[in-house]
Amino acid sequence: MRLDTLEIGKDAIIASVDSDDAALRQHILDMGLTPGTEVTMMKYAPMGDPLEIRLRGYELTLRKDDAARIELRDIHDAHALKRADVRTGTTAHPALGENAARPRSGGRPIPEGQALTFALAGNQNCGKTTLFNQLTGSNQHVGNFPGVTVDRKDGQIKGHPEATVTDLPGIYSLSPYTSEEIVSREFILNEQPDGIIDIVDATNIERNLYLTLQLMELDRPMVLALNMMDEVAANGGTVDVNRLEELLGIPVVPISAAKGEGIGELVEHAMHVARYREHPGRLDFCAQDGPDGGALHRCIHGICQLIEDHAASAGLPLRFAATKLIEGDARVIAALALDQNELDALEHIIVQMEGESGSDRLAALADMRFTFIEEVCSASVVKPHESREHMRSVAVDRILTGRYTAIPVFILIMLAVFWLTFDLIGQRLSDLLELGIESFTGVVDAWLADFGVNPVVHSLVIDGIFAGVGSVLSFLPIIVVLFLLLSILEDSGYMARVAFVMDKLLRRIGLSGRSIVPMLIGFGCSVPAIMATRTLPSDHDRRMTVMLTPFMSCSAKLPVYGLLTAAFFPRYGGLVMAAMYLMGILVGILVALVLKHSAFRGDPVPFVMELPNYRLPSAGTVARLAWDKGKGFVRKAFTIVFVATIIIWFLQTFDIRFNVVTDQSQSLLAGVGQVLAPIFAPLGFGDWRASTALAAGFAAKESVVSTLTVLLGGDVSALSTLFTPLTAFCFLTFTLLYTPCVAAVSTVRSELGTRMMWAVVGLQCGVAWIASFAVHLIGMAVGLG
Repeated sequence: MRLDTLEIGKDAIIASVDSDDAALRQHILDMGLTPGTEVTMMKYAPMGDPLEIRLRGYELTLRKDDAARIELRDIHDAHALKRADVRTGTTAHPALGENAARPRSGGRPIPEGQALTFALAGNQNCGKTTLFNQLTGSNQHVGNFPGVTVDRKDGQIKGHPEATVTDLPGIYSLSPYTSEEIVSREFILNEQPDGIIDIVDATNIERNLYLTLQLMELDRPMVLALNMMDEVAANGGTVDVNRLEELLGIPVVPISAAKGEGIGELVEHAMHVARYREHPGRLDFCAQDGPDGGALHRCIHGICQLIEDHAASAGLPLRFAATKLIEGDARVIAALALDQNELDALEHIIVQMEGESGSDRLAALADMRFTFIEEVCSASVVKPHESREHMRSVAVDRILTGRYTAIPVFILIMLAVFWLTFDLIGQRLSDLLELGIESFTGVVDAWLADFGVNPVVHSLVIDGIFAGVGSVLSFLPIIVVLFLLLSILEDSGYMARVAFVMDKLLRRIGLSGRSIVPMLIGFGCSVPAIMATRTLPSDHDRRMTVMLTPFMSCSAKLPVYGLLTAAFFPRYGGLVMAAMYLMGILVGILVALVLKHSAFRGDPVPFVMELPNYRLPSAGTVARLAWDKGKGFVRKAFTIVFVATIIIWFLQTFDIRFNVVTDQSQSLLAGVGQVLAPIFAPLGFGDWRASTALAAGFAAKESVVSTLTVLLGGDVSALSTLFTPLTAFCFLTFTLLYTPCVAAVSTVRSELGTRMMWAVVGLQCGVAWIASFAVHLIGMAVGLG
């Protein structure tokens, strides 16, 4: 039997894993689907594909096509795994320098006060962000990893200003399946941090330790942070930390990142291993007395002897390089610069191991690591009962991923998000802020008049800066509320379920279910959404998702919607807002179908993803995200929008001879707008002021509002001189679909190159013009003109 035909509620043992794609097969093995592992069929997605299985204490999703490559044996009714009743000691932790495995020293200690750098690594959904916030507090700054546009967070450890920790992307393995795995690996190898802090979910320790072993092979000083120990104890489990530390050969510190427990001790041990250069006490995880007589052990050590000089020259850890050569890692092979004779000898060693062990190279490595992990856990871990978190997740999933309830519930949740954002909370707070800005503007206006400030400067401050920047700032509450709600959905684990539910639907338009997450983030901002495509393992999916994400209506367009909706559709504001979002989705689907059968032929990548337990999002993490996004919005208002506002004010105030104009139609700005106006005339808004506002929107979509406000002298009621209700809706349609802001376009260029950037710009503008023209034609045909 194959895995795709296993009945719900049945257990089976994996007999073999086959795949034509070596990288995919390795990824499946790295996720724990090794021969001999017991799996349980949990459920199928509402549309019948993908499926969810349980193994090694966690849930994993696979498409039926990929599951069909996994052969099973010993099919039987599902049963509860027996809890190991090993005798464990207490979780008391040894003092500094008392590691039982006697770590190897890497040289002279680093003097007190000298700068130290740490890498924070771990699986996704293990509490890494919460721990990073606990370690650094507010001492954080955000940037990009060298050479790539992946969000990078650095921060100073509280109480240790000389120590900096870098939050690496959440990964499952150091095998190069996704871009983020490459980023994490290259950072540790190239940046050579003084220490690694590896965070492990103690409720799923067997799965998480797989990455730990690979990090240990990098041979850097490291400490293991055993997170969520409070949940383990609450559910009847325990961990003998001393024994676990002895078996692994690295310090192990039990913590609860959410409650802030054990953080001080973790920092002490991290500082100690880094300062005294204590490398892992164990790098060899091979079984030397197995039925094959330790074939893999001999293989790895034979390769180590073959490449020792090459690894030293390339600056690669020897054990790490050897295992990566067995996996066929192209980057490591290139870095070692082996000649053909050495490559032939390498292949001979590996083939000999495969013959002796009866297992292929990828399965042998994965099995080696998981066998070692099982031995470690059986000696040091008492598995807890089924946790309350898991039982709660299973119960909630009956509704959120149910066959008949999943999609209706998803629609209701997104409607609730938009209602809270654009009505109940966000819009009302925005109205209050707008009143405050208007009052402050009136005070400054009166003060400037009383002080006798030059009329031109007076106009710059009130009609330019206050009118432009103030109109954008009033939408700050809407932006913050939207990001808060999306962050809660993501941190709770619901976004992973959305990907599971939507995979089959998105596959019909050429995408993977994992693309839903960047596209949902796109409702907040296109920049992080485009960055989020790095989690997609194939170039096909990344490029297509990047092309489609800007069609999702980002929050920067909300000021435009709000301005024109209030002016032309005051009674139908919610309906118009919903129409914008729905139109963006529908247009994106149509464009995807065209791309699927033209520029992006081929199938989306396999859908292999963990489904984490539902958890209450950390209030601190969500609040910090909202603060960062709000701060970024304000920064944009006082940089890009501020500069754009001044430029627009200058161009609309002076003529070509730099004389102050009395008629704006004689201004420099009118000249620019009149060149562009014919392009938009077929769409119903050929006025130079409308075309100028759209041109300003290339810098930032908020600039559309600030430009219109400045050009109308702050009199919003004058919009009726530019638009009718139909042409206003056409204008909104074009704003929804045309090229995203400069920041998003530059992000596309950084991620995928200049050609892709121009492809996005051309596609967006072309689709926006066609859609807006179609809306205008339909409106005229039904007599709305």
